[in-house]
Amino acid sequence: MATADYYEDYVLFNTSYSSRQEHEQFLQFSKIFLPCMYVAVFICGLVGNSLVLVIYIFYQKLKSLTDVFLMNLPLADLVFVCTLPFWTYASIHEWVFGKIMCKILLGIYTSNFYTAMLILICITVDRFTAVVQATKTYNEKAKWTSWAKVICLSAWVVSLLVSLPQIIYGDVHHLDKRICGYHNAEISTMVLAIQMTLGFFLPLHVMIVCYSVIIKNLLRVRGFHKHKSLKIIFLVVALFLLTQTPFNLVKLIRSTSWEYDTMTSFQYAIVVTEAIAYLRVCLNPVLYGFVGLKFRKNFWKLMKDTGCLPYLGVSGQQNFSENSSKTCSTSHHAEATSMFQL
Repeated sequence: MATADYYEDYVLFNTSYSSRQEHEQFLQFSKIFLPCMYVAVFICGLVGNSLVLVIYIFYQKLKSLTDVFLMNLPLADLVFVCTLPFWTYASIHEWVFGKIMCKILLGIYTSNFYTAMLILICITVDRFTAVVQATKTYNEKAKWTSWAKVICLSAWVVSLLVSLPQIIYGDVHHLDKRICGYHNAEISTMVLAIQMTLGFFLPLHVMIVCYSVIIKNLLRVRGFHKHKSLKIIFLVVALFLLTQTPFNLVKLIRSTSWEYDTMTSFQYAIVVTEAIAYLRVCLNPVLYGFVGLKFRKNFWKLMKDTGCLPYLGVSGQQNFSENSSKTCSTSHHAEATSMFQL
């Protein structure tokens, strides 16, 4: 878990052989950079994921398995970002919220991180079945949708179970200041193994396998959606790799030797790559929500109902209506295989 691991690194860094000057520079950097990063991710993630969630609840009926997944993804991210104000305050001052809140927030923080990753896997597999078995999947939407809630509930339960080490061993430690985290070598190794498996290698493996087959099938389809579908595939993979690879790579390198904790440059790498990993929470609403034709239509309805449409410009709505009418004229097969008909 990124935040608790950072505090663990902070403690180890205090006992390193780095110069006092480098140590002070790093602490000064982290006291400024971390709160700014937490606040930025909190604001962007809160607004974006809340908007997606409102549209899915009040404007978009959950007619398909994809809709259920796309509603649970911002929900997990939203709960995740709601823990950031606590870590922001703790990074500036110290942990003042008590032992119970420490355990609860560690559990919420970690379980929702895993939930988002598991749902991301579900979305990938769902897109795979929609493209590879387009006609069969299209005709059995009602059957699969009935299992959507069970699948999502299972993802939340599994995430909670793998977060138990943080909940059980999370505690407030009195060092230079009060810190919420877990400072146990065995627990840290187990947490790292779970994080690398569920949070990186498993989603990456599923993406590579499923999207390779999806691209192969889409290249055979000559339709309106082909090129746009390929673009969204590349965006999905690129977003995951660019945001998650640096931090997981740094964590993997550190696991080979704890001597890296004595290096000032490595401490900077942990903090910066953590910030990059958090960008996923801000970009998910854009990538998995606003690219959908149906979602964009409901977004304009929300803007109209809230009176924001005049400020955004009516021309955008008119252009969208024209594009929607063109889209409706495409073939049944293209609609079934499209990754944009969400």
